[in-house]
Amino acid sequence: MYERFVEHRAKEALSDTPVVLIVGPRRAGKTTLVQKMGEDGRTYVTLDDQTVLDAARSDPAGFIRGFDRAIVDEIQRAPDLLLAIKKTVDEDYRPGRFMLTGSANVLTLPKVADSLAGRMETIRMLPLARAEIEGCTPTFLDRLFDRALEAGRNAIVGDDLVRLVLLGGFPEAIRRESERRRQDWARSYLTSVLTRDLKDIAEIEKLTELPKFVRLLSEYSSQLVNYSQFGGSIGVSHKTGQRYVALLEQVFLVATLQPWYTNALKRIAKTPKLHFLDTGLLATARGLTFDRMKADRGAFGAVLETFVFSEIMKLMSASDLRLTPYHFRDQQMREVDIVLERDDGMIVGIEVKASATVKSGDFGGLRTLAEACGDRFAYGVVLYDSTDVVPFGDRLAAAPLSTLWNGEPLMKKKGGSR
Repeated sequence: MYERFVEHRAKEALSDTPVVLIVGPRRAGKTTLVQKMGEDGRTYVTLDDQTVLDAARSDPAGFIRGFDRAIVDEIQRAPDLLLAIKKTVDEDYRPGRFMLTGSANVLTLPKVADSLAGRMETIRMLPLARAEIEGCTPTFLDRLFDRALEAGRNAIVGDDLVRLVLLGGFPEAIRRESERRRQDWARSYLTSVLTRDLKDIAEIEKLTELPKFVRLLSEYSSQLVNYSQFGGSIGVSHKTGQRYVALLEQVFLVATLQPWYTNALKRIAKTPKLHFLDTGLLATARGLTFDRMKADRGAFGAVLETFVFSEIMKLMSASDLRLTPYHFRDQQMREVDIVLERDDGMIVGIEVKASATVKSGDFGGLRTLAEACGDRFAYGVVLYDSTDVVPFGDRLAAAPLSTLWNGEPLMKKKGGSR
């Protein structure tokens, strides 16, 4: 079984918080994790069971009343349970009473957002990070802020890097032997999310058009959002296009990365960027295969940037650092793909290059960001397709993409997860 980064955080939360909610995409491994953690006698129920779901929806208070310590899987299917959980927790505030999972971000649903404020801790769990697959404790984020990146022994470059990026992080897809079988799984997954999971959280007037909508979004992963263009692709308004993107964020298919800006720079783009949260799904939605990517390496840059963004989000879930992610772009098109701001105001910048060489000009955006931040700028790195860490002046360096998953080996053996 893969050792998941969020497990220690979930255990800590259960020790002092009545309700712990683990949210993330369906099939990312949440069920495996909570069942493992439920071996201490917690009652396990899943709302994917229609009989259980009907009971939960018909009498939420009575359903919850029967549990002392419980795991409730796929809570978004019966969000009224959260109000019943609030009531029973207010009556008995012991820590660790309920562990919940959700394949949609139920905290954005009406009447739910504030119902468990102060009573529940929410932990996000994305598909497998490369460090989890490799069985390593990640050190990338800490080393980034400490300006101490170093090349590791697990460098993956060239064609092998392309294959790794197209693989994605869903355990069931990774276990499949061939690219064709992995993409068959991804197509089925996308269909399930678009026809089932979205119904649990919203009314969609053009449900049959969503595959086309997602296909268009896949062409714009790692680019600035354009809601009018997105909505126009299926004949809906700018506002509806924006709503559909937000719903796809709720089911963890995509994410929007907000812009970083400062008053020190007057002319900065303030439009968010769009990213898919899994490059295996992104490749399937775009019809990208290894052979097509190898024949058109130019398409790899955008997919690689999305891969790095996703990996950073996964590493943040494991880190004790309190970080907020952004992107940066000014009117002269100088940009930084990912900007991380620590809670004390310190900034690092990450630029992603698909090439095996890095030039001084590749640091233009990072230098602009450093100038705007002044002493708050800790470090800037260009991640590239090679094996060496190369300094490029004060607080700047090029580093292998493999530094994302370098770390100390875990003691336990890897294996399956779901």
